[in-house]
Order: sequence, then C-alpha cells, then structure tokens
Amino acid sequence: MKTLRIAVLASLLMMLSACNQNTKKKSNKEVAQSNAVNAKPIKSTIVYGYKVGDIATDFSLKNIDDTMVSLSDFPEAKGFIVTFTCNHCPYSVAYEDRIIALDKKYKSQGYPVIAINPNNPRNYPTDSFENMKIRAKQKGFTFPYLFDDGQKIYPQYGATKTPHIFLLQKTDDGNRVEYIGAIDDNVQNANAVKRKFAEDAIDALLAGKQPTITYTKAIGCSIKI
Repeated sequence: MKTLRIAVLASLLMMLSACNQNTKKKSNKEVAQSNAVNAKPIKSTIVYGYKVGDIATDFSLKNIDDTMVSLSDFPEAKGFIVTFTCNHCPYSVAYEDRIIALDKKYKSQGYPVIAINPNNPRNYPTDSFENMKIRAKQKGFTFPYLFDDGQKIYPQYGATKTPHIFLLQKTDDGNRVEYIGAIDDNVQNANAVKRKFAEDAIDALLAGKQPTITYTKAIGCSIKI
C-alpha cells in the first residue's frame, strides 16, 4: 500500500512539472508575440544616391526668399555646385566663407552654388526655415539657400554630411555628376589648405577636361533625420 502511494505521488509530481513547463513555454511565446506586435520600426538611415557619371534629376525646393527654385531656372549655367549644408554644424559654419567665395568665383563662369539644408528642424530648431533666412542675411549669402522639406532630395543625391559637395555639369543627357565630396583638405584653417578639391574639379571642367579627383570623403556633421 505504501509503495502504491509513493508511485501515485511521483506520478502527480511529474504531471505538475510538465504543466509548469508548458505554462512557461506558453508565457515565453506570448511575450515574444507581444514584443513583435509592440516593436517600433527603426527608420533606415541607408543612403544610396548618385555616383560620379550619374545624371541627377532636378528638384523644386523653397528658397529663403519664399520662391521655389529648380536647376532648370538657370538656363545659362554650365553646371552647378550643389552644396548640402546647414546652420548649426560647426563644419558648415567653418566653410561658409569658402562656399560664398566659390559662388563669387564661379557663378559668372557658369557654375553657381545651390545650397540645400537637408536637416530635420523638428529635432534641430536652429536649422528651421526661418533661421535659414536669418543666417543667410547675417552671412550675406550670394546663392540660393533651399530647404529640403520632407528630406526627399538629400537621399537621392546620397549626401551624408554637412557640408557635402556634388558638382554637376550640364550635358545633352542632363546634369551629370562630376565630383562628390569635400570642398578642400583643411576644415580648420582655410589658409592652410593644400588641395582645393572642388575648385580643381571645376577648373578642369571649364578647361574641357575631366577632373583628376572625382571623389573624396566629405568631412562634417551627419545629416539629422
């Protein structure tokens, strides 16, 4: 009789253990399902964009004078110095005078600067459209300063930094990308620059030649999404 009781007790303990294991598995499964339902998608920051030799599509973006500006608005231009920049980034601030100098030097030769602010002002209020107007007036910008509303243009180009240069040349097929990257090789000191990448590329195009250097790594702040 005692042996029978022990056997029954052992059987009950085994059933209870199995029940607990099933409950634990079910609980884990339910937690996983709940996590999957409540998980928030991660916004992709992968940027593909143009390569040298690609044809860049036109755009229509609001300028600081409240007009809409497109590349097609410059029929006499031979190309464009499309520059992704902003207000708050110290790299962009350090290059502002050099960007103005590029426009003053090359606009009359057919290569105007077209500056675009790609940042999200909800996260960086300093880069708001109203603050763009203030900054352009303070610095005396001589070029359009456009707002990439909805951040639709910078991914098309493949811009990742501010500042980031895309030199375009007009061709029968469209605006062909001829150079991508940095303005020069010294962000800290304009007087210590040894290689003026953007200027060298433009000078080559004006001479009817292909730029010797067509790509450099852009140095600056990451674009804010």
